[in-house]
Amino acid sequence: MKCFQGSLEASQGNPVTRVDSLPRIAATVLGNTLQCLPPLSLARSPARPCAPARATPFPHPPATPSARAAAASLSSEPPKPVGSSSSLVYLAGAAAAGVGGYYFYSQSASSATPKVFTPTKEDFQKVYNEIAGRLEEKDDYDDGSYGPVLVRLAWHASGTYDKETNTGGSNGATMRFAPEGDHGANAGLKHARDFLEPVKGKRLPAPLFFAPPRSNTNPIIIAKFPWISYSDLWTLAGACAIQEMQGPTIPWRPGRADKEAAACTPDGRLPDGAQGSKHLRDIFYRMGFNDQEIVALAGAHALGRCHTDRSGFDGPWTFSPTVLTNDYYTLLLNEKWHIRKWDGPRQYQDKTNGLMMLPADYTLIEDKAMKPWVQKYAKDNDLFFKDFSQVVVKLFELGVPFKERSERMTFKPTNA
Repeated sequence: MKCFQGSLEASQGNPVTRVDSLPRIAATVLGNTLQCLPPLSLARSPARPCAPARATPFPHPPATPSARAAAASLSSEPPKPVGSSSSLVYLAGAAAAGVGGYYFYSQSASSATPKVFTPTKEDFQKVYNEIAGRLEEKDDYDDGSYGPVLVRLAWHASGTYDKETNTGGSNGATMRFAPEGDHGANAGLKHARDFLEPVKGKRLPAPLFFAPPRSNTNPIIIAKFPWISYSDLWTLAGACAIQEMQGPTIPWRPGRADKEAAACTPDGRLPDGAQGSKHLRDIFYRMGFNDQEIVALAGAHALGRCHTDRSGFDGPWTFSPTVLTNDYYTLLLNEKWHIRKWDGPRQYQDKTNGLMMLPADYTLIEDKAMKPWVQKYAKDNDLFFKDFSQVVVKLFELGVPFKERSERMTFKPTNA
């Protein structure tokens, strides 16, 4: 059963109730309001009897005639007959303390009534804003921002592409499944995937919000943007994080579709930080990149840090791990790097022992073809931003079957 381009979640033979764009406070008001609405048809399979309704955590007023009339005035669609197999109640702007439009969707195993929705640029800007607004909501995560790990999620979801077989890439979001989600290169990215989950939708037990007079313990899906695929969500989050961390504009376009576990890519398609330039060329040439693009993409290491419980390496590359600049290149060239003496994997340290570089970073200034690009980007931040934006767009779009004449869009940063 599918709704909203495959976003509807349903259990076998059970109806699913969905709420769109529903803040928690509004949900409380909605719980009271629903008691005043005419009963909705929530058809269930005869083979699966209803469980007893659980008590609601807050009292409800009696369904007086005036209350029923007031609630009915909020409906933009006349109620369906009681015997119908699915029911849709849409409550508009004034409902639930001024919340924007949201809806209930009830579905039986035999039929469904989808609500057609075609997202616009404004809708994607709302997704962007939602992500941007949450980047720094947890001060105790890493350096105070989820931005770097979101860039890494988008990067690793896209960097599995193989141009010879046209497999992998951002189209599919197969990191949701094992074994791909458990690959060593993806260690720690569950933090990023979990961070984005409430943006798409969250499953909650029905009694948390309301206890209808009939038996109904089906889950409610609190879905802010259920129509966006995980594949689009992850890459949009990467573009958002780069821009919000003062990086360049990253043009982006939708069109990716989620795939099942069978489409998971084999391990070994992502770069290994412990390797040298030959390995980097093997990995990036497979995707269709050249030496200049390899060096430009490496500039993303200006963001974030390594963790011993993920990659095994430890420490940040720069002194400002939540701001994108060309510092990665200037530090790589100008600092005196030495091998760190510790029990972990081989990595380099600066003289303060506060920064680190991986062997895959250091090889960029050892390789005769790559070092000139490191020097160019170290001297010119604008050139780095221009090339970085272009190569990130290319990375995020590898293998995606976009519709003909689909256009890229740009988003306004919230910190602009």
